[in-house]
Amino acid sequence: MQIKETSMKNTTKSSKKAALVLGAGGFIGSHLVKRLKREGYWVRGVDLKNPEFDQTAADDFIIGDLRDRKVVRKALGHDPRFDEIYQLAADMGGAGFVFTGEHDFDIMHNSSLINLNVLEALIDMSKAPNSASKIFYSSSACMYPEYNQLDPDNPNCAEDSAYPANPDSEYGWEKLFSERMYLAAARNYDIQIRIARFHNIFGPFGTWQGGREKAPAALCRKIAMLPPEGGEIEIWGDGKQTRSFLYIDHCLEGIRRLMNSMDFIGPVNIGSEEMVTINQLAEMITRISGKNVSYKHVSGPLGVRGRNSDNRLIKEKLGWEPTYSLFAGLQHTYKWIKGEIRNEA
Repeated sequence: MQIKETSMKNTTKSSKKAALVLGAGGFIGSHLVKRLKREGYWVRGVDLKNPEFDQTAADDFIIGDLRDRKVVRKALGHDPRFDEIYQLAADMGGAGFVFTGEHDFDIMHNSSLINLNVLEALIDMSKAPNSASKIFYSSSACMYPEYNQLDPDNPNCAEDSAYPANPDSEYGWEKLFSERMYLAAARNYDIQIRIARFHNIFGPFGTWQGGREKAPAALCRKIAMLPPEGGEIEIWGDGKQTRSFLYIDHCLEGIRRLMNSMDFIGPVNIGSEEMVTINQLAEMITRISGKNVSYKHVSGPLGVRGRNSDNRLIKEKLGWEPTYSLFAGLQHTYKWIKGEIRNEA
């Protein structure tokens, strides 16, 4: 496959720490590149595409398909030697993409192939002298057993509840499989890994239309597109299903703290414990909009009945947990999506 390399700034690492972000064209990846640059890293990004809503902050950006082994080998090439590697690339989306069943094979095949290619390259690199790269793998709360998430008021997403395994989607099964691959590589080849399970990360510069958007962005879009006086929007299901949502800045803080930990590798939840129903989520966005909004409940893909981050382990191991309020994060997100809608109009 063709590899397009885009030089954004100075492609010479010099004496800075170097980081590689796989999936740097995506929502979390593009934000992570900015965070690493602010911390003084030289950063290479790799993705099928540039960030959709903003220019990349990466020093070097490779447009390439990580399902192609040659792209992965080029990205992880020995010049520069990366101190840290962040594997965020995956075939994913919100409930409208993951839970319909229409994309199950592609989700499993594409993401598994990316992770196999990355691990094969890392194993080869581990045999070379002075190869001390630390790699972060982004898993998902979707890997938790469905049977522990049937009660919307009392979901169990503690890290040690993962087994016996029964994720609610093929996306969750792939995440669980890849977690085990990274852990096996760490045991057998002495690769330094860190694994986090994300819980519904949201914020500006994320997908907000097209079918892959998640609930906060979808509801912000629906309400922002109503006339100033308001109107009616559709909500899938009865709206009583529960979730927690984590603002992007605190997701990045959790990632960086995990990567800087001396010996804790995870898996660990990175998410908020502020659990809300989807109806409550819609009501928050309605208050932010200042509109008079009514809700029509319709059938649609739902996922599990209840899910919430359990932060006991991250507090114990890292002495930290996310504290940013959902309402404050929604204010930033709604304002940005409203601006995007105006720009399109």
